[in-house]
Amino acid sequence: MTTTTDNHFIAQSVHDLGTALWFGGSVMGIAGVNKSGSDLTSGIDKVRVASSAWSRFQPAQFGGIAATLVTGLQLTRSNKQRLALQKGYATVGTLKAALTVAGAGATAYAAYSGAKIGQLAEQAARDGSLEVKDATLPSAGTPAEIKKWQARQRVTQAAVPALAGAVIVCNAWLVQSYRVGSTVKGLLGRLLPD
Repeated sequence: MTTTTDNHFIAQSVHDLGTALWFGGSVMGIAGVNKSGSDLTSGIDKVRVASSAWSRFQPAQFGGIAATLVTGLQLTRSNKQRLALQKGYATVGTLKAALTVAGAGATAYAAYSGAKIGQLAEQAARDGSLEVKDATLPSAGTPAEIKKWQARQRVTQAAVPALAGAVIVCNAWLVQSYRVGSTVKGLLGRLLPD
């Protein structure tokens, strides 16, 4: 039987599930949601379908990010000794925190870009017809302002799974550092520097 002082499996589980939700949802959105509108004929409908799907997923996505951030802080607090003593642990932990914050920012900016595309698309549809390949890809007849926001959204949406994936990789390194061999190697690395 483990105690709360030596086992943090609940925090680790919530952290991993939150990051998996964030990563998987962003990949599905890029590969599926954004492209789903290309099956429709009306340009405004192509944008509306993607906007609606992303809006419905947004609470879950930001919930995953919040779970990652909150439990990441809890795991950091519970590993103060490891941070101080084990070589490399603090560096990777800091990198993971920075990637999480950057990913949260990219996610928020992608959502903002999507909202701008939706507003501009509605205005363009009222003024005439709207031409787009899908929610994030313009066609030859797409207004310049919409093209600009589509380009911004494509870049930030691509950054989100890259950053969330990097958080997963850093977390895997941190979890593996709990192994006895890794702990001893990290401690010796701290005591006997190169």
